[in-house]
Amino acid sequence: MQSTGTHGPATTPTHCPYCALQCGMNLTPVEGGTVEVSERADFPVNRGALCGKGRTAAAVLAPGARLTSPLVRSGDGALVPAGWDEALDRIAGNLERARARYGADALGVFGGGGLTNEKAYALGKFARVVLGTSQIDYNGRFCMSSAAAAGTRAFGLDRGLPFPLEDVPRTGCVILVGSNPAETMPPSLRYFTELRENGGTLIVVDPRRTKTAEQADLHLAPRPGTDLALALGMLHLVVAEGRVDEAYVEERTSGWEEARAAAMAHWPEHVERITGVSVPELREAVRLFCAPEAAMVLTARGPEQQAKGTDTVGAWINLCLATGRAGRPLSGYGCLTGQGNGQGGREHGQKADQLPGYRKLTDPAARRHVAGVWGVDPDSLPGPGRSAYELLDALGTDVRSLLVMGSNPVVSAPRAAHVEERLRSLDFLAVCDVVLSETAQLADVVLPVTQWAEETGTTTSLEGRVLLRRRALTPPDGVRGDLEVLHGLAGRLGVEKGFPTDPEEVFEELRRASAGGPADYSGIDYRRLAQENGVFWPCPAPPAPDGTGATDSATDSGVGTGTGTGTGTGTAPHPGTPRLFLDRFATDDGRARFVPVAHRPSAEEPDDEYPVLLTTGRVVSQYQSGAQTRRVAELNAAAPGPFVELHPRLAARLGAAEGDPLAVVSRRGRAVAPARITTGIRPDTVFMPFHWPGEGRANTLTNPALDPTSRMPEFKVCAVRVETVTP
Repeated sequence: MQSTGTHGPATTPTHCPYCALQCGMNLTPVEGGTVEVSERADFPVNRGALCGKGRTAAAVLAPGARLTSPLVRSGDGALVPAGWDEALDRIAGNLERARARYGADALGVFGGGGLTNEKAYALGKFARVVLGTSQIDYNGRFCMSSAAAAGTRAFGLDRGLPFPLEDVPRTGCVILVGSNPAETMPPSLRYFTELRENGGTLIVVDPRRTKTAEQADLHLAPRPGTDLALALGMLHLVVAEGRVDEAYVEERTSGWEEARAAAMAHWPEHVERITGVSVPELREAVRLFCAPEAAMVLTARGPEQQAKGTDTVGAWINLCLATGRAGRPLSGYGCLTGQGNGQGGREHGQKADQLPGYRKLTDPAARRHVAGVWGVDPDSLPGPGRSAYELLDALGTDVRSLLVMGSNPVVSAPRAAHVEERLRSLDFLAVCDVVLSETAQLADVVLPVTQWAEETGTTTSLEGRVLLRRRALTPPDGVRGDLEVLHGLAGRLGVEKGFPTDPEEVFEELRRASAGGPADYSGIDYRRLAQENGVFWPCPAPPAPDGTGATDSATDSGVGTGTGTGTGTGTAPHPGTPRLFLDRFATDDGRARFVPVAHRPSAEEPDDEYPVLLTTGRVVSQYQSGAQTRRVAELNAAAPGPFVELHPRLAARLGAAEGDPLAVVSRRGRAVAPARITTGIRPDTVFMPFHWPGEGRANTLTNPALDPTSRMPEFKVCAVRVETVTP
């Protein structure tokens, strides 16, 4: 939908290209081939508010900031402009030769949590149908995979938030664990402000006193890597103080006795020694959480990006279940997704173990259904492949050629220097991106692709709300969409059909492929998305008039949604599902599952050689690997480079002053950045933001130790030493 003012150009309502809030914005074309961003008050999530990244998003559309021609590696090693046919021929030829020599699994595909649903769907299909490889994963594995694994384990279904954000100000208490929305998604902070204005309380769990923590009624600052013990200590007190909702536990859960026994091994004084959070603070947190009728726990990367992230999130879920705070109005556990389409990106097939509709690749019924939509033999679909870091670690050995779409692992992956080395060792690397990222600089072929304002497609926000981004601008000559790239490569590799370039046509196929799966989009279409400002999944299609169902095998996965709203019967459209689990959970028996968990040390604890803990995160004016935001002058002025945040006591021991260069050294490498001294961080901990390459690259230091269930690396805690640097 576009609107045209009496004296002005068309204005297009759409959504921000950055975080998972997917804030509404209006785009109006201006001279110079770009657009002007303005407020869009009708979208209920941000209600017109935009952060600095959203306001300046159009700057990356400018020709000087982005790629406008394919690049190929010349004989002298330089990247030089080339035509599209030459570039695509070179990619297809190299992929075909590698497959013929080493087999299909020598081909790797690495996607991104910023790709639209249509692109993620087509990329997963391309890997499995055209390339025949199992080696596909995406950077969303580094985002909230631990929360997804824990949510699926407990509830039978993973959707970041099982309720809309509008419920947050209306609950009685929120525990916000390892999240700093004041900087990572600023327009969302109003929900927590309104919570307190309405008489509710906010508890923030973070080793740093962030801008979000400053707004809290209670700030708990545990030692990094001990969130699991903290949650277990709170559950211990819930039991000891008689605060368990026994009727709820009996009626709606299973596995309580085992989880209870595990929690009782974590008495408050023991937890205080592990976490550094005092027993009185623990008791106050339990009191605030249990006092109101309704309450929520929301986690983000802090507890999730750990080698025990799944169990850590599971412990917070157990706290919700024991107190009756899940599957009830204004209560529940939720995860604040990070990337723009981090939710949808893992639902439709670019994750190593999943097929569209959040189906399991190992489920024979799921394979039959999706293969039927794709018109292939189910037995031809490869099985699950390597997770993201394991895939990157295998480059140059088992995986010889790689296609990267929408990701910059040279900056964003753990143990980044090693990952960079593995990328350099490949026989062939192709990268599709908007800008010449650090990863693209290593490629043999770089393809310039369209940005959010130049293409139409859907994303799924942290609420599970499917949204329609609309094209507002014609892309520059020489730039093509990712769907066009996959269409061109598929044809060159012998698959002439099945990869359309029209995003709505792709979405129509995605609807059929998702039908009956946990993430059922079959009742959603572009018209509804435009008219209704988004639709919450699951949203099944109504039965066909003959009663056979909207699609073949629409329920063959046997996975229930456990929604509690909307029946999907008759011919009326399903309304979508803003709130999950109100009637039952998505498990076979409708009960939520307690999972017994116990605290264990981080994969790498401090010692005499590496006595300090490092944790990493974001700053308000940069985003993810910074590949785009580092090209915006206003954002760079606000956040020009990396830094090392440390407590005055640690600075005094080092003899460091504000702004002095410091070296942070781990077992994996060394990073150098200026000191930023503050009392808002624990004395045993330093913090570095991860948006920059070069000598200040924080992920040079981080530990790739993996969670055994989610395969999430341990970004959030590793042992380091800090040294002064002589200028």
